[in-house]
Amino acid sequence: MTDEPAEPIKRRLKSGRHPEKALSAKAVQNAKPGRHTDGNGLYLVVDTTGAKRWLLRVVIKRKRCDIGLGSAALVPLAEAREKALAYRKIARQGGDPLFDDKKKRAIIPTFKEAAELVHNDRKAGYKNQKHAAQWISTLKMYAFPFIGDLPINIVGTPDVLKVLFPIWTSKEETARRVAQRIEVVFDWAKAAGHRTGDNPVEGAKHGLQKQKARKGHHAAMPFKDVPAFVKALRESNGNAASHIPLEFLILTAARTNEVLGALWSEIDIEGSTWTIPSERMKAEREHRVPLVARAIALLDQARLMSPTSNFIFVGRNVERPPSNMTLLEVLKRAKLPYTTHGFRSSFRDWAGETTAHPADVCEMALAHTIKNKTEAAYRRGDMFERRRALMADWANFLETGKLL
Repeated sequence: MTDEPAEPIKRRLKSGRHPEKALSAKAVQNAKPGRHTDGNGLYLVVDTTGAKRWLLRVVIKRKRCDIGLGSAALVPLAEAREKALAYRKIARQGGDPLFDDKKKRAIIPTFKEAAELVHNDRKAGYKNQKHAAQWISTLKMYAFPFIGDLPINIVGTPDVLKVLFPIWTSKEETARRVAQRIEVVFDWAKAAGHRTGDNPVEGAKHGLQKQKARKGHHAAMPFKDVPAFVKALRESNGNAASHIPLEFLILTAARTNEVLGALWSEIDIEGSTWTIPSERMKAEREHRVPLVARAIALLDQARLMSPTSNFIFVGRNVERPPSNMTLLEVLKRAKLPYTTHGFRSSFRDWAGETTAHPADVCEMALAHTIKNKTEAAYRRGDMFERRRALMADWANFLETGKLL
C-alpha cells in the first residue's frame, strides 16, 4: 500500500480548522435567520422572527449539551464569549456548568427587580435620557403597585390584565407604552432562564377592549394661515425667548428638539448654513440647513439675549436650552389647536401643493429618511443648493402670503 492519500487528508484537516472569534458586533447586528458560529462552540441563533440568542455547544461528562446564554439584545458579543469561556472551563475540569447555572437561577427576581435590571442595561443606549427615565417611571406608576413584588416566574396573564385594564381606554398611548415595556421585561426574564412559556402581555391584550385608531399626524396649521401667524408673532409684545425660536423653527422646518438644542458652534453665518450633527438628528445622520436672511436676523436677536451661552436659545438658565413646552405654550396661549411639530406638515403641504419643487428635495429639507433602499444607496448628495432655493421661496411666502 502507498501513503499517497495522506496529503489530501492533511490538507482537509488544515482547511477544516475551527474558527475563533469569527463574529463581530456588526455581524451580530446584521445577522440573518440561521445559526452563525463564533468559534469554540459558541453560536448566534437567529429565528425567522428576527429574535437573536446565544447558544453554547459543549461536552459535559462525555455528553454533548447545548446551553442558552441569553438574548443577543441583552447579552453583547463580548459578554457571550466570557460566559462561554467560563462554562467551557468548568466542563474541562469535570464540572457541570448546567448545575451551577441552575443554582444561580434558583434566586428568582421580583418583577420590580427584573424591570430595574432591564432598565439599567438599556438606559446607556438611549440618546434621550429623559426617555430613559420615563421608561422606568411608567412601570413604577402603573405596573409596580400590581405586580412589582411578585416573583417574575409566577406573573401571569390575569396579573398583567389588572395593570392594563384601568388605563387601556382612558390613557391609550400610556397603556400601549406600559404594555410594551412589561413585554420587554418578560422577554428578558425568559432569556435569563427565570420563566418559560409565552409572554403574558399578548394574552392580556386579547382580554381588553379594542382601542381607537391612533392619529397618524401632529395637528398642523393650514399653510395658508401660517404667514398671518408669523406676522402676529413678530408684532406681539409676548416673550421673545419663545417667539424667536418658534419663528426660527417655522422658517427652517426643523424639529423642535433640533431647534431648542441648537448650539452656536453649529452655525456658519458667512455660509448661511446650520449644520446639525448626527447625534442630534432622528435619523442619526448630519443635516445641513440653509439659512435665509430672516433666520440670520433671528440669530442676531438671540445672540443679544444670551451673549455668553453655548446654546442659541435659552430658558431661565442661560446654560440650558428651553423645554419643549416653551414653544407649545405660545400656541396654547393663542388658543390654537396645533402643535409645533405640525409646522413641518404645513411646510410640506405648501411645497407639494403650490410649488414646482421636486418631492425628493422637499423630503430632504425635512431630513426624512429615504425608505427605498436602492434609491438611498445611489443618492450621495444632500441637494443643498436646491434646498436653499426651496427655503427662500418658503421665507418669501411667510413674509408676503403670496403663492408662487
